[in-house]
Amino acid sequence: MTHPQRIAVVGAGLAAVSTCDALRAQGYDGELTLYSAEHGLPYDRPPLSKDVLLGKARRDDVLLRPERWYEEQRVELREGTRVRALRPHEGGLELIDGSIVGTDMIVLATGGTPRALPVPGGDDPAVHLLRTWEDAEWLRERLLPGARVAVVGAGLIGAETAAVAQALGCRVTLIDPVPVPLAAVVGDDIASALHLRHSAEGIEVITAGVERVEARTGGALLHLHGYGEAIAADTVVVGIGIRPATELAEAGGLAVDNGIVVDAGQRTSHPNVFAVGDVARRDGHRVRHEHWEAAQQGGEAAARGILGRPVPEPGAPWFWSDRHGSRLEAVGTMADAERTVRRGAPEDSAAFTVFGLRGDRVVAAAAIDRARDIKAARRLVDRRTVVDPVHLADENTDLRALLRR
Repeated sequence: MTHPQRIAVVGAGLAAVSTCDALRAQGYDGELTLYSAEHGLPYDRPPLSKDVLLGKARRDDVLLRPERWYEEQRVELREGTRVRALRPHEGGLELIDGSIVGTDMIVLATGGTPRALPVPGGDDPAVHLLRTWEDAEWLRERLLPGARVAVVGAGLIGAETAAVAQALGCRVTLIDPVPVPLAAVVGDDIASALHLRHSAEGIEVITAGVERVEARTGGALLHLHGYGEAIAADTVVVGIGIRPATELAEAGGLAVDNGIVVDAGQRTSHPNVFAVGDVARRDGHRVRHEHWEAAQQGGEAAARGILGRPVPEPGAPWFWSDRHGSRLEAVGTMADAERTVRRGAPEDSAAFTVFGLRGDRVVAAAAIDRARDIKAARRLVDRRTVVDPVHLADENTDLRALLRR
């Protein structure tokens, strides 16, 4: 169906709103309904582990679009409305109350659910996940000066939360079984520099896995594998990744394999169902990209796919993370590189860049506080530009000049 009259978007994150925005921008004039399981206007999630926890941002500050946008763009927002089942063969959706609503096409933007701590006691009331506005509000009230906070998982969310808790005066312990988290994504040099920063800022860093959680009045006790001393905490925050929320897709008979499998236009195995954001995985690509820009681009691609228009090939994945007053930026995946080239010495400055090369082309780059390097690196990766590693390493070489050679 090239010109649907009714489109239903299930979910209310960035991918969902971006899909609605792109459909209107590309001239779609039919009915557009967005189903949100949460109450309130859709909001941006990355600030939850940063400015929201720090108390610098209120909900109005992190809205994806102001209230008037939904009226101006004729997007019907159904707050607090869960979808129970897909009925694409019948041209509809089944809501949680059993009612059926008609639609010509469905866009699944159901995102992911945070992974719970899979150990005995992992569901203790002191153990907390961070995914929603309510999660952030609950946690912010407990990040008080002197509070003992244990963060399990030193990936992006865990590291950001630990840094915020430390900045607020908490006594923070960061626990992860991997000695250098994120190394596969950003490379050993950048990952090591980031991880060492935690200790330099006064965070206790422990390399171990959690064996069990023991309840304690007003908190919990974490027993770790191979670590003699149990860790006492008033609050435990778990940041060990998310699971794609594929339940609706699986029940609806869609192809699912580490996410809902989609083509370049975000179309699933059913011709009238599309999927975007953290829940979708491009067919032929081994990973899902759980990043802000990927969600935005997925919405734009879905709009083109729905309207039967060509979809441009996306550039290399890019993401950022803020911690301890510094910004990490990365493009591509360092695991795809055969060798690395460093620009700037970490022993001389906290800011440096690492490029990942395959043959004579840059396939990835990561940097701490070097936005200009990453901006140039994105273009080098996307254009498959042949480069001389000596020029990459030379601080006197203007990276933009490499694009003109």
